[in-house]
Amino acid sequence: MNEKSHPLPEPRPLPQAQARAQAQPQSQARPIRLGPRSLAALLLVSLVGLAALTWPFFSGPTSQVSAHAKDAPWLFAGLLVLLVGVVAASISESGLGPKAVAMLGVLAATGAALRPIGAGTAGIEPMFFLMVLSGRVLGPGFGFVLGAVTMFASALLTGGVGPWMPFQMLSMGWFTMGAGLLPGPDRLRGRGELSMLALYGFVAAFAYGTIMNLAGWPFMDALSSNVAFEPRDDVDANLARFVAYCLATSLGWDLGRATVTVVLTLTLGATILKALRRATRRAAFETPVTFEDPGGAAPVTPPGRTP
Repeated sequence: MNEKSHPLPEPRPLPQAQARAQAQPQSQARPIRLGPRSLAALLLVSLVGLAALTWPFFSGPTSQVSAHAKDAPWLFAGLLVLLVGVVAASISESGLGPKAVAMLGVLAATGAALRPIGAGTAGIEPMFFLMVLSGRVLGPGFGFVLGAVTMFASALLTGGVGPWMPFQMLSMGWFTMGAGLLPGPDRLRGRGELSMLALYGFVAAFAYGTIMNLAGWPFMDALSSNVAFEPRDDVDANLARFVAYCLATSLGWDLGRATVTVVLTLTLGATILKALRRATRRAAFETPVTFEDPGGAAPVTPPGRTP
């Protein structure tokens, strides 16, 4: 009995977009890059912040540095304006499009919600580990903006608005930005990466506490404590006073913050890093939006965008 042979159906050509997706390898999660205007504003804020924090160590015994206490509110207000300018410039540039702003809002809201969990008890502040992981995945520029916005939102949430808030925003911005500057963002994975992030979080937690001590220490009354800033003493004497002040007032808080950051990074870090990288890949922040003709014509790029 002869059977008729039926020819196999010819494969249909894949749509243009699907063919390109299969031909290209899976993209990696890339950090968000900021434009030159944002980087210039970030550098300006950092320089002003460093000057505002370290001026007691650059004054001699004969200088009238105590007179600058009256200028402090103006300096705080100017620093806050500059920080807001960094955020506005970053959002307005092409580096932070709508998808990146949405990511910024979600992470900032999550960090602000995590901060009150410990209620400031013994330095238990779980938001710090989230800032480390977010800065690692999304890059230093985005990390600085995220840290500043998160601290601003948490201050509004907890009622912690005061002259210290600009320095908290600046310190948290540096804290998150530093995680984005760590080596091996595309190569290092697994336990090695988690160990590096935990070590950074431990050291940076103490650095954050030290920076915040610098913000308030010069304005203590020297008559009320022997570790307060004394404008008539030389730099070495005041440096010794500051070290004693840190050991006496914030060592326990900084140790608690560092310990919580390390524990949460080692236990939850792998899962959160995976989720952040997956969201970053799917968002494709720097991929231009294109529209394809159903008839198979070349994709059309909206005006003002480069393919």
